Amino acid sequence: MYTNWSSFFFMGWCLALFASVSSAAETAEILETIRSKHDLPALATIVIKDGKVCDQAAVGVRKSGDKTPVTTADKFHIGSCTKSMTATLAGIYIDQGKLRWDTTIGETFPDLKAKMQPEYAAVTVEQLLQNRGGVPTEPPAAAWSRAWQEKGSVAAQRREFITAVLAEKPAASPGSKMIYSNQGYTIVGAMLEKVGGKPWEDLIAEQLFKPLKMKSAGFGPPGVIGKVQQPWGHTLAKNEKKPSQGDNPPAIGPAGRVHCSLPDFASYVQLHLQSKEVPQLLKPETLQRLHTPAPGGDYACGWVVVDRPWAGGKALNHNGSNTMWYAVMWLAPNKQFGVISAANIGGEAATKGCDDVAAAMIKKWLP
Repeated sequence: MYTNWSSFFFMGWCLALFASVSSAAETAEILETIRSKHDLPALATIVIKDGKVCDQAAVGVRKSGDKTPVTTADKFHIGSCTKSMTATLAGIYIDQGKLRWDTTIGETFPDLKAKMQPEYAAVTVEQLLQNRGGVPTEPPAAAWSRAWQEKGSVAAQRREFITAVLAEKPAASPGSKMIYSNQGYTIVGAMLEKVGGKPWEDLIAEQLFKPLKMKSAGFGPPGVIGKVQQPWGHTLAKNEKKPSQGDNPPAIGPAGRVHCSLPDFASYVQLHLQSKEVPQLLKPETLQRLHTPAPGGDYACGWVVVDRPWAGGKALNHNGSNTMWYAVMWLAPNKQFGVISAANIGGEAATKGCDDVAAAMIKKWLP
């Protein structure tokens, strides 16, 4: 009997394509139900399983009051999810021998020793990445006001900002407790600039975004100011969604100023799942250390580490918001699974909506 194998394989390809389109349509329906429930301008998600993107969808509009729909290629601001990227850059430099886990602030900035509080001199890179450097949650008021003025190069702004932070007393004895701090990650960013000889923005683009082909990745609000070429952020005031293209000042970029498309964000997640689909930029032992919290805690280097039954053990998590956007990522290394969800608005509704999406995708894709 003659078998037309080309027709057979074509039919198989068509069935696979139909299944993929059907799955994406189902996910879009799920997202639209959640988006409508929480009254969000837009909502998007992407799912990674066994090293590949298996699902993605985006629903809603780029800007409230404008009919332009979001797409799966649109850029979302990821807020404090940037922290794990800064930690990853530190890991890359550690593997290159340009930095150590125990490199100290005083060692890196000997010229600042006379100006900084003496407790900070012995604080290490690892302590800062684990938010255990004693650095306070709130920045000095005068330094924060100055950062908004954006005077000078971004590296100079960052240096001026950390000088002011280090001049004030630590919020706790370094190493004694976890204090979530944008300022601590800004200090790491400045240390990386000293090691790399370039602004943090250039270093992370060269060492992380370029090898992972994250062409959409950038800093600050996505898109051209005044245009609706990309989603806008939103704040909620008196039940009204206010569009905005603002962001935090560049000085604290290493703590939370990256934007990118969700497919490019997925490439980054694949790196932390050790997928063979992306370049392995870190030694396995370095990656493991980035994912390991300090004893007695659950915050690793830019990751919250918790046990979850659906993850088969350890799950890695982080969220981020500049109050105008919200993004969350969940990784299950034991299941080779990851999910990212994002909204172009901040606040409680966005948090709940993105969590609902993540839960729905976990239910859909994990047995």
